[in-house]
Amino acid sequence: MLKSLRYQKNLALAAELAAHSIELDTFEDLKTALGWKNNPNLDGEDFTVFENITQVNQRRLRDAEVVAGACCNCAPGEILEIGTSFGQTTALMAQNAPTSKIHTVNIPPEEISEGGKHVTHSISRDAIGKIYRERGFKNVEQIFANTANWKPTMKPLRVAYIDGCHDADFVYNDTRNALAIADAETLILWHDFAPHMLMNFGWLRDVAEGINRLYREKLLRHPILHVKNSWVGVYRVGGYDRTRSK
Repeated sequence: MLKSLRYQKNLALAAELAAHSIELDTFEDLKTALGWKNNPNLDGEDFTVFENITQVNQRRLRDAEVVAGACCNCAPGEILEIGTSFGQTTALMAQNAPTSKIHTVNIPPEEISEGGKHVTHSISRDAIGKIYRERGFKNVEQIFANTANWKPTMKPLRVAYIDGCHDADFVYNDTRNALAIADAETLILWHDFAPHMLMNFGWLRDVAEGINRLYREKLLRHPILHVKNSWVGVYRVGGYDRTRSK
Protein backbone atom coordinates (compact mmCIF):
# COMPACT_ATOMS: atom_id res chain seq x y z
CA MET A 1 0.00 0.00 0.00
CA LEU A 2 2.75 2.47 0.96
CA LYS A 3 4.67 1.68 -2.23
CA SER A 4 1.52 2.24 -4.28
CA LEU A 5 0.82 5.58 -2.61
CA ARG A 6 4.42 6.69 -3.10
CA TYR A 7 4.25 5.66 -6.77
CA GLN A 8 1.04 7.63 -7.30
CA LYS A 9 2.52 10.66 -5.56
CA ASN A 10 5.60 10.53 -7.77
CA LEU A 11 3.45 10.23 -10.88
CA ALA A 12 1.49 13.31 -9.83
CA LEU A 13 4.72 15.21 -9.13
CA ALA A 14 6.08 14.36 -12.59
CA ALA A 15 2.81 15.32 -14.27
CA GLU A 16 2.71 18.64 -12.44
CA LEU A 17 6.25 19.52 -13.50
CA ALA A 18 5.65 18.40 -17.08
CA ALA A 19 2.60 20.68 -17.23
CA HIS A 20 4.89 23.64 -16.52
CA SER A 21 7.52 22.70 -19.11
CA ILE A 22 7.98 22.65 -22.87
CA GLU A 23 10.38 20.05 -24.24
CA LEU A 24 12.39 21.14 -27.28
CA ASP A 25 14.00 18.68 -29.68
CA THR A 26 17.40 20.36 -30.01
CA PHE A 27 19.59 23.20 -28.77
CA GLU A 28 18.85 24.98 -32.07
CA ASP A 29 15.17 25.00 -31.10
CA LEU A 30 16.10 26.62 -27.79
CA LYS A 31 18.07 29.30 -29.66
CA THR A 32 15.01 29.98 -31.81
CA ALA A 33 12.63 30.13 -28.84
CA LEU A 34 14.83 32.61 -26.97
CA GLY A 35 16.06 34.59 -29.97
CA TRP A 36 19.68 33.64 -29.35
CA LYS A 37 22.24 34.31 -32.08
CA ASN A 38 25.48 32.92 -30.64
CA ASN A 39 26.71 29.35 -30.44
CA PRO A 40 28.46 28.26 -27.23
CA ASN A 41 32.18 27.67 -26.92
CA LEU A 42 32.70 24.20 -25.42
CA ASP A 43 36.49 24.08 -25.73
CA GLY A 44 38.54 22.91 -22.77
CA GLU A 45 36.53 19.89 -21.59
CA ASP A 46 35.30 16.66 -23.13
CA PHE A 47 31.59 16.72 -22.39
CA THR A 48 31.04 13.39 -24.16
CA VAL A 49 32.83 11.31 -21.50
CA PHE A 50 30.43 8.74 -20.04
CA GLU A 51 30.81 8.01 -16.33
CA ASN A 52 27.46 6.68 -15.10
CA ILE A 53 23.89 5.89 -16.16
CA THR A 54 22.66 9.45 -15.50
CA GLN A 55 24.76 10.59 -18.48
CA VAL A 56 23.09 8.51 -21.21
CA ASN A 57 22.15 10.17 -24.52
CA GLN A 58 25.09 12.59 -24.22
CA ARG A 59 23.40 14.34 -21.34
CA ARG A 60 26.57 16.18 -20.24
CA LEU A 61 27.00 17.65 -23.73
CA ARG A 62 23.36 18.74 -23.88
CA ASP A 63 23.70 20.36 -20.44
CA ALA A 64 26.88 22.18 -21.46
CA GLU A 65 25.25 23.54 -24.62
CA VAL A 66 22.35 24.98 -22.65
CA VAL A 67 24.38 26.53 -19.82
CA ALA A 68 27.07 27.94 -22.11
CA GLY A 69 24.41 29.09 -24.57
CA ALA A 70 22.66 31.10 -21.86
CA CYS A 71 25.95 32.75 -20.91
CA CYS A 72 27.19 33.60 -24.39
CA ASN A 73 23.82 35.10 -25.35
CA CYS A 74 23.20 37.18 -22.23
CA ALA A 75 23.97 40.87 -22.02
CA PRO A 76 26.98 41.89 -19.92
CA GLY A 77 26.12 41.84 -16.26
CA GLU A 78 26.20 39.50 -13.31
CA ILE A 79 25.95 35.70 -13.39
CA LEU A 80 25.18 33.64 -10.30
CA GLU A 81 26.11 29.98 -9.93
CA ILE A 82 24.95 28.08 -6.85
CA GLY A 83 27.07 24.95 -6.45
CA THR A 84 30.69 25.46 -7.54
CA SER A 85 31.99 21.93 -6.93
CA PHE A 86 35.30 21.48 -8.80
CA GLY A 87 34.50 24.49 -10.99
CA GLN A 88 33.97 22.83 -14.37
CA THR A 89 30.68 24.61 -15.02
CA THR A 90 32.12 27.82 -13.55
CA ALA A 91 34.89 27.69 -16.15
CA LEU A 92 32.34 27.06 -18.90
CA MET A 93 30.35 30.11 -17.82
CA ALA A 94 33.41 32.33 -17.47
CA GLN A 95 34.61 31.30 -20.93
CA ASN A 96 31.27 32.04 -22.56
CA ALA A 97 30.60 35.33 -20.76
CA PRO A 98 34.04 37.01 -20.61
CA THR A 99 32.56 40.49 -20.03
CA SER A 100 30.37 39.32 -17.16
CA LYS A 101 31.25 38.54 -13.56
CA ILE A 102 30.60 34.98 -12.41
CA HIS A 103 29.67 34.81 -8.72
CA THR A 104 29.92 31.15 -7.73
CA VAL A 105 28.69 29.95 -4.35
CA ASN A 106 29.61 26.75 -2.52
CA ILE A 107 28.87 25.68 1.02
CA PRO A 108 32.00 25.60 3.20
CA PRO A 109 33.10 21.99 3.84
CA GLU A 110 32.89 22.51 7.58
CA GLU A 111 29.17 23.37 7.24
CA ILE A 112 28.21 20.47 4.98
CA SER A 113 26.08 18.82 7.69
CA GLU A 114 23.81 21.88 7.59
CA GLY A 115 23.56 21.91 3.81
CA GLY A 116 20.69 19.48 3.25
CA LYS A 117 20.44 15.85 2.21
CA HIS A 118 20.76 15.81 -1.57
CA VAL A 119 24.29 17.16 -2.06
CA THR A 120 26.58 15.68 -4.71
CA HIS A 121 29.67 15.46 -2.52
CA SER A 122 31.77 17.23 0.08
CA ILE A 123 35.19 18.33 -1.14
CA SER A 124 37.98 20.37 0.43
CA ARG A 125 38.25 24.15 0.12
CA ASP A 126 41.30 23.71 -2.10
CA ALA A 127 39.33 21.47 -4.47
CA ILE A 128 36.34 23.78 -4.72
CA GLY A 129 36.74 25.78 -7.94
CA LYS A 130 40.01 24.06 -8.81
CA ILE A 131 39.22 23.77 -12.53
CA TYR A 132 38.38 27.42 -13.21
CA ARG A 133 41.44 28.56 -11.23
CA GLU A 134 43.75 26.21 -13.14
CA ARG A 135 42.40 27.62 -16.39
CA GLY A 136 43.16 31.15 -15.25
CA PHE A 137 39.74 32.80 -15.45
CA LYS A 138 39.78 36.19 -13.78
CA ASN A 139 36.08 37.08 -14.09
CA VAL A 140 35.07 34.79 -11.22
CA GLU A 141 34.30 35.58 -7.59
CA GLN A 142 34.32 32.57 -5.25
CA ILE A 143 31.85 32.77 -2.38
CA PHE A 144 31.69 30.32 0.51
CA ALA A 145 28.20 30.32 2.04
CA ASN A 146 25.28 28.13 2.98
CA THR A 147 22.48 29.47 0.77
CA ALA A 148 19.94 28.59 3.47
CA ASN A 149 21.00 31.83 5.17
CA TRP A 150 22.77 33.78 2.39
CA LYS A 151 21.14 36.13 -0.11
CA PRO A 152 22.58 37.36 -3.43
CA THR A 153 22.69 41.09 -4.11
CA MET A 154 24.43 41.32 -7.49
CA LYS A 155 22.67 43.31 -10.25
CA PRO A 156 21.91 43.34 -13.09
CA LEU A 157 21.45 39.57 -12.79
CA ARG A 158 21.57 38.04 -16.25
CA VAL A 159 21.78 34.30 -15.46
CA ALA A 160 21.22 32.30 -12.28
CA TYR A 161 22.27 28.64 -12.41
CA ILE A 162 20.91 26.65 -9.46
CA ASP A 163 22.84 23.44 -8.81
CA GLY A 164 23.61 23.40 -5.09
CA CYS A 165 21.72 21.26 -2.61
CA HIS A 166 18.88 19.49 -4.42
CA ASP A 167 16.51 19.30 -1.46
CA ALA A 168 13.15 20.87 -2.30
CA ASP A 169 13.52 23.57 0.36
CA PHE A 170 16.92 24.63 -0.98
CA VAL A 171 15.76 24.68 -4.62
CA TYR A 172 12.73 26.75 -3.61
CA ASN A 173 14.76 29.17 -1.48
CA ASP A 174 17.64 29.56 -3.96
CA THR A 175 15.18 30.31 -6.75
CA ARG A 176 13.23 32.82 -4.66
CA ASN A 177 16.44 34.65 -3.83
CA ALA A 178 17.41 34.82 -7.50
CA LEU A 179 13.95 36.06 -8.48
CA ALA A 180 14.21 38.83 -5.89
CA ILE A 181 17.06 40.46 -7.83
CA ALA A 182 15.94 39.46 -11.34
CA ASP A 183 14.50 41.57 -14.13
CA ALA A 184 12.51 40.58 -17.21
CA GLU A 185 15.60 39.47 -19.15
CA THR A 186 17.04 37.30 -16.37
CA LEU A 187 17.38 33.60 -17.12
CA ILE A 188 16.91 31.10 -14.30
CA LEU A 189 18.48 27.70 -14.95
CA TRP A 190 18.03 24.61 -12.80
CA HIS A 191 20.25 21.56 -13.05
CA ASP A 192 18.74 18.11 -12.41
CA PHE A 193 15.54 19.26 -14.10
CA ALA A 194 14.27 16.11 -15.82
CA PRO A 195 10.49 15.55 -15.77
CA HIS A 196 10.83 12.29 -17.72
CA MET A 197 13.25 10.76 -15.18
CA LEU A 198 11.56 11.52 -11.86
CA MET A 199 10.59 7.93 -11.23
CA ASN A 200 14.25 6.88 -11.30
CA PHE A 201 16.12 9.27 -9.03
CA GLY A 202 15.03 10.73 -5.69
CA TRP A 203 16.93 14.01 -5.94
CA LEU A 204 15.19 14.81 -9.23
CA ARG A 205 11.87 14.52 -7.41
CA ASP A 206 13.07 16.98 -4.78
CA VAL A 207 14.08 19.49 -7.47
CA ALA A 208 10.66 19.03 -9.06
CA GLU A 209 8.89 19.61 -5.75
CA GLY A 210 10.83 22.82 -5.13
CA ILE A 211 9.97 24.16 -8.58
CA ASN A 212 6.32 23.06 -8.40
CA ARG A 213 5.98 24.90 -5.09
CA LEU A 214 7.11 28.11 -6.83
CA TYR A 215 4.37 27.66 -9.44
CA ARG A 216 1.74 26.94 -6.81
CA GLU A 217 2.65 30.23 -5.12
CA LYS A 218 2.65 31.99 -8.51
CA LEU A 219 6.28 33.03 -8.17
CA LEU A 220 6.85 31.36 -11.53
CA ARG A 221 4.29 32.13 -14.25
CA HIS A 222 5.78 31.10 -17.58
CA PRO A 223 6.76 27.64 -18.87
CA ILE A 224 10.23 26.20 -18.42
CA LEU A 225 12.04 25.31 -21.64
CA HIS A 226 13.87 22.02 -21.65
CA VAL A 227 16.05 20.51 -24.41
CA LYS A 228 15.47 16.79 -24.89
CA ASN A 229 18.09 14.63 -23.10
CA SER A 230 19.44 17.57 -21.10
CA TRP A 231 18.94 17.95 -17.37
CA VAL A 232 18.75 21.75 -17.43
CA GLY A 233 15.53 23.74 -17.32
CA VAL A 234 15.54 27.33 -18.65
CA TYR A 235 13.13 30.03 -17.50
CA ARG A 236 13.04 33.63 -18.71
CA VAL A 237 11.57 35.79 -15.97
CA GLY A 238 9.77 38.10 -18.40
CA GLY A 239 8.41 35.29 -20.57
CA TYR A 240 8.93 34.62 -24.26
CA ASP A 241 6.80 37.20 -26.07
CA ARG A 242 8.97 38.61 -28.87
CA THR A 243 6.80 41.74 -28.97
CA ARG A 244 7.42 42.69 -25.32
CA SER A 245 9.16 46.02 -24.76
CA LYS A 246 12.91 45.90 -24.20
